[in-house]
Amino acid sequence: MAAHRCCFPVWLFILCSFSLFIIAGSQETTVAPEQHASVLDNPQTAAETAEQTAGESGGVEERRWEGTEVRDAAAQKQAEPAVLQPTPQPKDDFQEELVVRPLHSGDIYASFQFRTLWETDFMRGNKVSHYRLFPKSLGQVISKFSVRELHISFTQGYWRTMQWGQPYLPSPPGAELWVWFQDSVTDVDATWKELTNVLSGIFCASLNFIDSTNTVQPSASFKPLGIGNVTDHRFLRYATLPREIVCTENLTPWKKLLPCGSKAGLAVLLKSEKLFHSSFHSQAVHIRPVCQDWQCKTTSWELRQTLNVVFDLHNSGQGKREWSLFKMFSRTLTEACPLASSSKIYIDITDNPEGEQFELSPATSLLSQAMVLGDRRTFSVYDLTQQDTFGSVRSLNLLIRWKSTEGDMLRPLLHAERYVAGYGLQTGEIHTLMYNHHPYRSFPVLLLDSVPWYLRLYIHTLTVTSKGKDNKPSYIHYQPSKDRVRPHLLEMLVQLPPNSVTEVTVQFERALLKWTEYTPDPNHGFYVGSSVISSLVPSTVAMDTNSTRERPLFSSFFPCKEESSYFVRVYTEPLLVNLPTPDFSMPYNVICLTCTVVAVGYGSLYNLLTRSFQIEEPSPGLAKRIANVIRKMRGVPPL
Repeated sequence: MAAHRCCFPVWLFILCSFSLFIIAGSQETTVAPEQHASVLDNPQTAAETAEQTAGESGGVEERRWEGTEVRDAAAQKQAEPAVLQPTPQPKDDFQEELVVRPLHSGDIYASFQFRTLWETDFMRGNKVSHYRLFPKSLGQVISKFSVRELHISFTQGYWRTMQWGQPYLPSPPGAELWVWFQDSVTDVDATWKELTNVLSGIFCASLNFIDSTNTVQPSASFKPLGIGNVTDHRFLRYATLPREIVCTENLTPWKKLLPCGSKAGLAVLLKSEKLFHSSFHSQAVHIRPVCQDWQCKTTSWELRQTLNVVFDLHNSGQGKREWSLFKMFSRTLTEACPLASSSKIYIDITDNPEGEQFELSPATSLLSQAMVLGDRRTFSVYDLTQQDTFGSVRSLNLLIRWKSTEGDMLRPLLHAERYVAGYGLQTGEIHTLMYNHHPYRSFPVLLLDSVPWYLRLYIHTLTVTSKGKDNKPSYIHYQPSKDRVRPHLLEMLVQLPPNSVTEVTVQFERALLKWTEYTPDPNHGFYVGSSVISSLVPSTVAMDTNSTRERPLFSSFFPCKEESSYFVRVYTEPLLVNLPTPDFSMPYNVICLTCTVVAVGYGSLYNLLTRSFQIEEPSPGLAKRIANVIRKMRGVPPL
C-alpha cells in the first residue's frame, strides 16, 4: 500500500505533463511566434493565416484559432501604445547664452539672451491650455489680441555708439513698444489700447500712458521680423515713453517669464543692485513666428528675452582694469538651467588673438567664429551643460585681467545724434546728424521722427544737407499732428554719401498747454522720443584696403571684396524741450492773499451787520445797593 501510494502521484504527474505537451504543440502549430508578431502589425495577414490554419486542421482547430485570436486581440490592445504610438517628442525648446565683450575704454559689455521656441499655432484661433516652457501670460496675450509680432524694451541710460560700438540689439532710452496685429483684427486702435494696459500690468510699467497722442503708424521703418509677409501698416502700431524709469519692478516680472526663473542657469547672475548700478541697462522681449525647419513647412513661436548691460570702470568702484563674474554680478555659476537644451558663455577675443591685451581664465580650447554686425568675430566658448566646464570646484568664475591699454576700436560705420537749437520759448530747430564713416561707399538710410503735437513743425523749413550741398530725399511720408489727438510722423529715405555728415533740420513752434496738461515738474522740461534710423550697412569685412598684407594680386585690384550688408537700427538721444510754463507758485500766493483779505474785510463787515447792541447801565455802589434792598423790604420803589 505504501508503494502504491508513492507511485500514484508520479503516474498522475507524467500523465498531466504529457497532456500539456500535446496541447502546447497543437497551439504552436496553429500560430507560430513569427506569425503572431506579424499579426500585431498587419491584421490582413492575420486573417489569411486564420483561413489557412482552418483549412489544414479542421473545425476543432478553427475553434481553437478563434479563441487564440481573442487572446491575441487582447494582447494587441495592451501592446498597441508601446508599439504603434511612438513617444511624442517635445515641441518646445529653451536656450540661453551670455556674450561678454571687453571694451577698449576699460568697460565691459554683457549681453544675455534667452530663447524659447514653441511649435504651436495661435493664428488660427486654436485654444492652447497647456504651457510648459513658454510663459502662459504672454501666450494668452498673443491669442486674445491676435498679435503677430510684439517687441517691447525698457532701457535706462544711453548707448554711446562711438565708445562702445554697435549693440547686438539696439533700443532707445525709456520704453519702446511696437506690435504687428493679424489682419483679422477689425478695430486696431481699440485692441492696441487694451493691449498696452495688459502689458502695463504684466511688466509693472507705465505703458497705460500710451494713447493716440504718442502712437504712430510707420509706413516703412518697422517691417515684420518673422515669417509674416503682411506689410499693411494699418496693422502696425509704434509708441515710445522716453521718460519711463526702469527699476527692479520691471526686472522681477521679466525674470519670472524664464522657465527656470532666477533659480538656475545664467539667470542667477541677474542681481538687481548690480545691474542697475551700471552705465547702461536694457531689457527687452521679442515675440515673432519663425520657421521650424529650413523648408518652413512648420512654424513655431519664438520668445527672445534679452538683457544688455555695460559696467563702467569708474562707477563700479574697482579702480583697476579687472573683471570677473563675481565682481560684475556678485555671483558665480554652478549649473545650467535643467530645462535648457543649450547654455553657453561667449567671450569676445577678436581683438586679443595672442593674449597681449587681456588674460582670460580659466582658459578654454573651444573657439567659435561668427559674422556679427558685418565683422568676423572670434569667441571663447564655455558650455555649461558639460560638467568639465566647472572644474573641481563646481563653480565657474570667469576672470578678465587687462595687460595693455593699447588698441583702437573699429569705428561704427553708421552713427547719429540729435539736438535742439534756438533761443527763447517760442520757436526752435531740431537738428539730426547722421554720420557715414565708410571711406568709399554710400548707402541709404530710413529716418523716422515722431514729434509730439505741442511742438508744431514747420515742414516747409525742412532741409537735408550733405557736405554743404542739398540732399534731396527719395521718399518722404509726413503725417501732420492734431492738437491733443496725434503726434507728427515724418519718414524719409536719404542717401548718405561716403565719409560724410548729413544734417536734417526742421523748425518748430512751441504751443501753449492747458494748466491741467503740465507734468508735476514742468520746469524740468518735456521729453521727445528718439529718432529711429534703419539701414542696410555695408559689411566692415569689405573695407579691407590694407595694401601691405600679402595676398594674390587678382584679389587686391578691386577695393571691395564682399558685397554683403547687414541690417542695423540706430537710435538718437531723446530731446528735452522747455515749453512756456506759467508760474505755478503764483496761484498759491494769490490764494493766501485773497484768504487774508476775505478774513479781515468780510469778517469785520459781517460782525457789524449781524451783531446786536444793548445799553448797559453802570452798576450802583455798595451803599446804594444796600439802600435798595431796604426799600424793597419796606415796599418802597428803589432809587
